[in-house]
Amino acid sequence: MATPEPAADRDPVGRRAFVVGAGTAALFAGPGTGTVAGAEPVAAAEAAGLEGALPGFHPLLKDELRFPLAWGTSPIRDFRTWRRVARSKVEEHLLVARDDTPYDPVLGEQREEGDGFTRELVTLSLTRYGRTRAVLLTPHGTGPFPAVLLLHDHGARFDIGKEKLVRPWYDDTRLTSAREWADRYFSGRFVGDELARRGYVVLAVDALGWGDRGPTTYDQQQALASNFYNLGSSLAGLMAREDVRAAAFLAGLDRVDRRRVGALGFSMGAFRAWQTAALSDDIAAAVSVCWMTGLKEVMVPGNNILRGQSSYYMLHPGLARHLDFPDVASIGAPKPMLFLHGGQDPLFTGEGLRVAHEKLRAVWRSRHAGERLDIRVRPDLGHVFTAPQQDDAFTWLDAVL
Repeated sequence: MATPEPAADRDPVGRRAFVVGAGTAALFAGPGTGTVAGAEPVAAAEAAGLEGALPGFHPLLKDELRFPLAWGTSPIRDFRTWRRVARSKVEEHLLVARDDTPYDPVLGEQREEGDGFTRELVTLSLTRYGRTRAVLLTPHGTGPFPAVLLLHDHGARFDIGKEKLVRPWYDDTRLTSAREWADRYFSGRFVGDELARRGYVVLAVDALGWGDRGPTTYDQQQALASNFYNLGSSLAGLMAREDVRAAAFLAGLDRVDRRRVGALGFSMGAFRAWQTAALSDDIAAAVSVCWMTGLKEVMVPGNNILRGQSSYYMLHPGLARHLDFPDVASIGAPKPMLFLHGGQDPLFTGEGLRVAHEKLRAVWRSRHAGERLDIRVRPDLGHVFTAPQQDDAFTWLDAVL
């Protein structure tokens, strides 16, 4: 989910309602009843029209979402079997097939020594469609080391991606942008550099549209996503597959202890962190900062997700008929996971957090692993990953990895 746009650019959801003809209303009505089939009577205008960016009958669509494949709801009672079936269902809705293209990495580009670690660029193939440049940080000393896959946010800022989390020593223009971003969201810190100083190998890669793989613009996202669908593919599915491939690449490095690889992300990166933990056996633990909710609770007038555009990076068409967001994250159970949230975050409702957290806790408890799930909400914070939160996350990673 993107960081809220500047006020001047906002078009509040629900500002206008549009009504179409009664003929359209009839498509949703039971024969001769004036009601939506199988539902309580509703006004024809509501059934046929739009409520801002939502169809007027969106409450009825919500009611149809029962998430029948969720653990505890699904008839599957063996957790390993459920996890296999649920992961397969998610992968089916990615619309992007698995890709075993050789990484063929080129390491050691533009190396620089940091404070206790080495920086380098690496070029590799995450898919058969092209080469990608990433940043790799390696602690000084004798490995193998624990490692963290860093997953950048959205934020409607595309000139930097991986640079939001790792200081771009190789580009002064991006360094200026990156410092602005770090000051705004990360207490002036570069999270990846901090992790490397603590002894972690760190990998960060641009998602399609950011940094070396962009920049796109805010208004181009919807066209980009729809063109993926027209080509029988998916923007969000590609990102998910690439994140899993990046995790496997990181885990396979000689310098890394493949049993101790975590994923960490903020905002959209947080979504990517728990999604990667669910879909990859190479991720042993995940830290998700400011992205978790129940789907129904976030689909409300005024919420940023209804704007479209940025949401396409986190949209797997049809998956909601099977699993809710926390249900997908639960595929990763009983791996250790840390969820950090701010009570003043404008992107996620308190009810959405409550519903999601209850679902997550129920799954981990069912695995007798409640202590491996750590959920922390700071009531005074918004959509940020502050230095104290970072220190908490680093300490948690030290304990579980």
